[in-house]
Amino acid sequence: MIDLVAGTRPNFMKVAPIWRELEARGIPARLIHTGQHFDPAMSDVFFRDLGLPSPNIRFQCGGGTHAEQTAAVLVAVERVFLESRPDVVVVVGDVTSTLATALAASKLGVPIAHVEAGLRSRDWSMPEEINRVVTDQLSDLLLTPSADAERNLLAEGIPQRRVRFVGNVMIDSLHWARRTPTDAVARNGLHNHEYALVTLHRPVNVDTPGALESTFEVIRTIARRLPVLFPIHPRTVARIASSGMHSVLTELEGVVTCEPLGYNDFVTLMENARLVATDSGGIQEETTALGVPCLTLRVGTERPITVEQGTNIIVGLDTAKISREVDAVMAGQPKRGTVPEGWDGRASERVVTALVGLLNGEPETRAAVRAKR
Repeated sequence: MIDLVAGTRPNFMKVAPIWRELEARGIPARLIHTGQHFDPAMSDVFFRDLGLPSPNIRFQCGGGTHAEQTAAVLVAVERVFLESRPDVVVVVGDVTSTLATALAASKLGVPIAHVEAGLRSRDWSMPEEINRVVTDQLSDLLLTPSADAERNLLAEGIPQRRVRFVGNVMIDSLHWARRTPTDAVARNGLHNHEYALVTLHRPVNVDTPGALESTFEVIRTIARRLPVLFPIHPRTVARIASSGMHSVLTELEGVVTCEPLGYNDFVTLMENARLVATDSGGIQEETTALGVPCLTLRVGTERPITVEQGTNIIVGLDTAKISREVDAVMAGQPKRGTVPEGWDGRASERVVTALVGLLNGEPETRAAVRAKR
């Protein structure tokens, strides 16, 4: 039995193609939803759009501090593993649920496979960076999306035998969603290739009134040149409310706001946007795969391949730089990119092949090595 553990919207996009491939090969699997994202707009609609069944097991571990979430997931998944021990547990990405599940599995000697291993931002102020590094150290099989990820792992002392390059499983879900375009562009009063799509939720961009004001100024800068669609993440909504800045948001000219979108809607909007501005790592990857210009509203990225090969440009919250890049796009001179190796919509096939290898003892798990001593 293989357990697939997911807790947030980006996790669902990575788990879905793996689930379908396991099912196609007749390999027993169990889907566990930790409930880290518990809002239906961030959870249930994604299961529908991604063709995922209802989870076999669902927890309610959302809300609270990072420590509280980590503790809740640790207790919940440990109980499940003790009652019905899986042969392998698969964790994906870099969220709190990923770290907590890896900790629980490691302490019980359950083999761990980490999908999207090896990504690094070098920014230790980001909780995700801590989650990535610790999860990789605990994992028996590290499944990388790009060559830079493998280099990072080897530099950190991870043995080569535990690393497998599989490509980017997020792009499998992207191809899946593109089969079902929606009317999201027209529904929001927009026209193809005549708007910018903006998403923001990182603490550095939304957690304080000062950060929110800088973020709003970025949106104003883009909206002066191009209509903006701004789907508002629940975290951002909460920070705007607590900061008393709702009126600032409503006064932004040229900006259409909406609630979080389902995956099919979002992919349709992303594919037809003139440009995308975001602080999301996954969206940096998706825009590169689609060839859509992307401005990353952070000072760095754990996905440098999207800058080196793709359409991504790091701009932070520098309005002068953002203005220049938006003007270049409007003048028909956007950054051009290529699709990286392994971002071909078949990464899930390589993931499952690697999981079968792990089930068959390749690579040998650390629990098996310890048992020999």
